[in-house]
Amino acid sequence: MAASKSEIIAQDIAEKIRHKQFEPGEFLPSESQLTTLYGSSRETVRKALDHLNSLGLIQKIRGKGSMVLNLEKYSFPISGISSFAELNKSLGMNAKTKVIKLEKLETLPEIFKKKFPNQEDHAGIYIERLREIDGEPAVLDCDFLLSPPITDLPEKAAENSLYDYLEHDLGLNISYATKEITVEKINSHCQKLLQLNDSLGVLVASHNFLNDTTLFELTLSFHNPSKFKFVDFARRQKIKL
Repeated sequence: MAASKSEIIAQDIAEKIRHKQFEPGEFLPSESQLTTLYGSSRETVRKALDHLNSLGLIQKIRGKGSMVLNLEKYSFPISGISSFAELNKSLGMNAKTKVIKLEKLETLPEIFKKKFPNQEDHAGIYIERLREIDGEPAVLDCDFLLSPPITDLPEKAAENSLYDYLEHDLGLNISYATKEITVEKINSHCQKLLQLNDSLGVLVASHNFLNDTTLFELTLSFHNPSKFKFVDFARRQKIKL
């Protein structure tokens, strides 16, 4: 699906932030200047800035503009449910995905059983994907798509955007996830793919749900601890007492 004009603008600004064309602490050009620069409407520019604001790349300050925040290049938001492809697109990470495995199974893969002991009897589709950033292995994502609701998956969807396929081709409404983050020993297969000298890795285990509360996916994401800083970007929501 083609990106909208606001998404293209957001991607371009994110890329400029990544390459320090807009330094942390500096203000972006005004909305009026960005409208002229990108040849778009003010509403489109505002949508782009709102997207960058939600990602934690900028802080909009009334009467002053949008300030670039000081976040690390590879800071992954843990509390969100964005796909890796969406983050790569938004943050300009120069990342590539290699599909290592894609197979249908009658039961939960062995690697999942420790973290998801109550899901052992589920049939589904197992996908193993290595994420490379600037040519170096950084993340090994292991996903198990439960059947039902998902009975088939083209390899092209695994290579590109899994969530784009599930939402736009299958019409599923992905809503929320629960996540557990630990540092623990990982097996030799994961160590080899991530090129780790140590057996310790950062593991993010996720239960992912549809809008009707149906569990549709289990995920184990193995991260190289020397390459990543995990950030939970939170905005205060005021509640009247």
